[in-house]
Amino acid sequence: MKSDTIKRGFKMAPARALLYATGITQKQLDQPFIGVATSFTDLIPGHIGMKDLERFVERGICAGGGVPFFFGLPGICDGIAMGHQGMHYSLPSRELIADLTECVASAHCLDGLVLITNCDKITPGMLMAAARLDIPAIILTAGPMMSGRYKTQPTSFVRSTFEAVGRFVEGEISEDELEDIAGCACPSAGSCQGLYTANTMACVTEALGMSLAGCGTALAVGSRKRQIAYDTGRQIMRLVEKDITPRKIMTKEAFENAIAIDMALGGSTNTMLHIPAIAHEAELELPLALFDDISRRTPQIANIRPGGEHFMEDVEYAGGVPAVLKSLKTLLNDCPTVTLKSTHTICDEAENYNSDVIRSLADPYRKEGGIAVLFGSLAPDGAVVKQSAVNDSMMMFKGKAKIYEGEDLALADVLAKKVKPGTVMIIRNEGPKGGPGMREMLAVTAALVGVGLSDSVALITDGRFSGGTRGPCIGHVAPEAAAGGPIGLVEDGDLVVIDIPNRTLDLDVNESVLAVRRKEFQPQPPRFTKGYLARYARQVTSANTGAVLKSE
Repeated sequence: MKSDTIKRGFKMAPARALLYATGITQKQLDQPFIGVATSFTDLIPGHIGMKDLERFVERGICAGGGVPFFFGLPGICDGIAMGHQGMHYSLPSRELIADLTECVASAHCLDGLVLITNCDKITPGMLMAAARLDIPAIILTAGPMMSGRYKTQPTSFVRSTFEAVGRFVEGEISEDELEDIAGCACPSAGSCQGLYTANTMACVTEALGMSLAGCGTALAVGSRKRQIAYDTGRQIMRLVEKDITPRKIMTKEAFENAIAIDMALGGSTNTMLHIPAIAHEAELELPLALFDDISRRTPQIANIRPGGEHFMEDVEYAGGVPAVLKSLKTLLNDCPTVTLKSTHTICDEAENYNSDVIRSLADPYRKEGGIAVLFGSLAPDGAVVKQSAVNDSMMMFKGKAKIYEGEDLALADVLAKKVKPGTVMIIRNEGPKGGPGMREMLAVTAALVGVGLSDSVALITDGRFSGGTRGPCIGHVAPEAAAGGPIGLVEDGDLVVIDIPNRTLDLDVNESVLAVRRKEFQPQPPRFTKGYLARYARQVTSANTGAVLKSE
């Protein structure tokens, strides 16, 4: 056992003394040491129920013959951090989570890991650590939140809060109504109810083979989630016994399955950052073009909020991720999983209880997957759009650019009703380096929906969007402005041409004009000159590579 390093031999007597001090018995020194990394915090609704899940994981590990050791990892709630300086820290926290998991697991020579997670950057951070460490590991996502009710109408976080802000500005609802809606939108523990980044990553994790079957959609408040937590504790012991490590699970073929699930569900564009970053830690490369190839051949078979009307609880009751896999079986690779069953076996054992929530390949909601990758003169290295949330009338769009050097100015103009139909809003210097940290633009995109401009205004940024974004919002433009990308050369009034079906994003400006601008271009000075964000900005790479940190 890896843990023998700290518990065997006369030289390790001091280490054993400290282990005894924790309450470990001599007999337990013969058992595998299992780390349980938990991101429990009172700050995030998706994580407040983890103390309960920890108990069941602990029971499972002990029942399986292991010794559990709990340690904490940080978490940031994107919804709370949205729209102010706090969002600069969200994506960078992913790297900290991976690094801290590595530090604790390696320093204490743990034999295996259960990683309890749920929300946006925390799940990919833990998956990155699992791939990097390559010791037996299972992910336990804590589950989606129940939908709310306001005057008998179903509510969800994004539509009932962020978009409601725009409705308030339009005078459609009063301030009292806005507050009442906010009070009803999030009625329980769990990750926000639609297919936003947290729930997208939970489904991706299951499809990747790194969590037990059914884990991705089992509700945070249900007994089924507790049962999965217990089974997760038992299963990590089997993986340790058989020495099944993450890189044996997270193969290129498994990542292709995960991307296919993402496309079939119409998931968050943030996966275009996270999946390549996880693959990078597994020493695999997943170019953006691969995502688009898979999207073109994978129909969208679910229609979940924000783009549709179904909730995550509907997907759970329809059969969860296994039922989605069943519908997609002919498009999927047959890969090993932490369940010790192959992907195709899970497909064969699954049942679909609602063929409208999870449709067949013969009857999809859309012929292509939820995300498209665009290339062109404005995005030579690529840009991404959640095409499943774009109205058909906006799939091809031409408009004059209006430049915003950062999110805050753009939001102010939307709320002040200064943005006119036909505009292409360009928010730049919000990329991995220029932001730094690629702030999500949900406050802006939701406000556009709320004031009725989502079908007449496009938004382009080198930053990113929440999984809750609707409308023609194109993010991850690479290279970013801070790296000298063409988005930094655009001026007010320039014509921008968007063609999602043909996957192009172009700036209709003569090359001779751009050559002059390029010579005169000066990047914006760094927003942060000290602390973690300053270090992060110096090390982070482009969005099209997953915004991972340079190794040197």
